[in-house]
Amino acid sequence: MIPRYSRPEMTAIWEPENKFRIWFEIEAHACDAQAELGVIPKEAAKAVWERGAFEVDRIDEIERETKHDVIAFLTNLAEHVGDEARFIHQGMTSSDVLDTCLAVQLTQATDILLGDLDRVLAALEKRAFEFKMTPTMGRSHAIHAEPTTFGVKLATFYAEFARNKDRLIQARAEIATCAISGAVGTFANIDPSVEEHVAKAMGLAPETVSTQVIPRDRHAMYFSVLGVIASSVERLATEIRHLQRTEVREAEEFFSKGQKGSSAMPHKRNPVLTENLTGLARMVRSAVVPAQENVALWHERDISHSSVERMIGPDATVTLDFALNRLAGVVEKLLVYPEDMQKNIDQLGGLIFSQRVLLALTQAGISREDSYLFVQRNAMKVWEQGADFLTELKNDSDVTSKISASELEELFDIGYHTKNVEVIFKRVFGRS
Repeated sequence: MIPRYSRPEMTAIWEPENKFRIWFEIEAHACDAQAELGVIPKEAAKAVWERGAFEVDRIDEIERETKHDVIAFLTNLAEHVGDEARFIHQGMTSSDVLDTCLAVQLTQATDILLGDLDRVLAALEKRAFEFKMTPTMGRSHAIHAEPTTFGVKLATFYAEFARNKDRLIQARAEIATCAISGAVGTFANIDPSVEEHVAKAMGLAPETVSTQVIPRDRHAMYFSVLGVIASSVERLATEIRHLQRTEVREAEEFFSKGQKGSSAMPHKRNPVLTENLTGLARMVRSAVVPAQENVALWHERDISHSSVERMIGPDATVTLDFALNRLAGVVEKLLVYPEDMQKNIDQLGGLIFSQRVLLALTQAGISREDSYLFVQRNAMKVWEQGADFLTELKNDSDVTSKISASELEELFDIGYHTKNVEVIFKRVFGRS
């Protein structure tokens, strides 16, 4: 976790203090369940809650000797609980603590990420309605295609992030499982009701079947969803970077007073935030393949997944949390230039209406092949000679034999391309 790209609320989830607090709660809740079953004295379970404590430094000191983090934690815990500590961890194995804790941490992290997505969605919705009917160029292959509106452009991102929120909600449910099943997951030395009790107390669901570890397909799905969200972050960031290019300049990141764009060139206003987001998205996605490779553990378990998850759990969630909040800020403060959008629409001398002319010619009785030929040969004059498209069409007898000059002029109405914006907004936002 790099402090430069971290937010305190998310990093706190992955601090040792929070991790060991969760470990303690898992063990204490398990003692409660064991006491109800009569496996351990109720006084012992009570003692764990009353005297249970730990020190991170002391756990680290013990681990340097034991080379085992859970044993180090239990040893430190016993130093506080006293004689009753012998009843802690009855029938349990280390993975019961580690995997259940990771599930809790990931659900805590996910709740923050869901809030982050809400902020992104709110920003996109507000700006989409602000520019709902603002004409702008739609581009394919980075070349002018046909007009759209800047509001519709933003609506596409809103819909995508709304899908991402649904995916993350599903991923949260997928990862929020508890395993307290003992060695190789058979419950041989611990009653299944203990798992059910701990799961309920920790806000989780009992794992359907564990093999001493929670199956890693769950984690693979979770980190894959984080990767998809990161890709959506990059798609929006890339769009803004393109729109900020000098030759386009339809929108740009907010440039604050006193901000500097270049150490060498005082005139520069660079898209540094969205470039940063592109890089952060790559880092989040870098967790996906290792998470998927963790699925194939040997037999009932090994620990090849452990080192991976100690890194990707904090890194992916902390980085995505930072990225989503940075993205929301970019959208909230995005500078938009409708005049430049209109200037770019007009740049190609009307070529953007070529499909309307093509369709009109086919409706007038000309084959699609000939219609395409007539329109394209006039369009090429605009590309190659800087001619005016409408003028060239009016001078083409093959065209005017079927469509009058006044009818051609009507085909060059930009309002034709925005007539269904209300329908699109209704679909995306449930209102128009």
